[in-house]
Amino acid sequence: MVIEVLVIVVVVMALALAALAAASVKGPGVALLVPGADRMVRVSLRTVTLRIPPQEVITRDNVPVRVAAVTYFRVIDPGRSVLEIEDFRAATLQIAQTTLRSVLGKAELDALLSERERLNESLQQIIDEQTEPWGIKVTIVEIKDVEIPEPMQHALARQAEAERNRRAKVINAEGEFQAADRLAQAADVISPNPVTIQLRYLQALQDISANQASTIVFPVPVDLLRPLLEAGREPSKDGAG
Repeated sequence: MVIEVLVIVVVVMALALAALAAASVKGPGVALLVPGADRMVRVSLRTVTLRIPPQEVITRDNVPVRVAAVTYFRVIDPGRSVLEIEDFRAATLQIAQTTLRSVLGKAELDALLSERERLNESLQQIIDEQTEPWGIKVTIVEIKDVEIPEPMQHALARQAEAERNRRAKVINAEGEFQAADRLAQAADVISPNPVTIQLRYLQALQDISANQASTIVFPVPVDLLRPLLEAGREPSKDGAG
């Protein structure tokens, strides 16, 4: 009788130890399960590509956009991914969607279009912090596509054109300012010597005369003609008046 009891106790203890061993996390290979007591859940440790569907977002400057993204994550603790959350993949997707709308809703449209790298890093950090208790490691979050309404696209095009025109006018004004400054310096050099002004005038006439396709009427300073006029008034050598 005692022997039978001992056998039963040993069998029960063996079954209990087997159940405890089967209840722990197993790695790759063969795993023993107790029929009717254990349930096996397979968890992949590979990196998962999770596509975030397009989300309706209103940016900080009140522009409605549709943003699609993708996140990459992997399970680093299979036990917590099964015990702490019912469906870690679906939960990660929900967290990613919520975080995407929240973070991008605080950014202006210009930042959304030109500072994607900074926004990607911010999204990755926030999502990773929220999924870390589940044994999930989010490695990368990338904003894939930003859809802007057509009227807003036209407005952005007009804004870009106005900005280009503004820069062109500023550059032109800067060139005029520099040219005026150089002319003022040249005037300071020329003004002490009137002959220099006449020589510069003659040089300008020579440059104009190179173009024979048109007729140009220009004034002639009296100072340049005075020697010719005075020479014409002098009496000839033969006494003719």
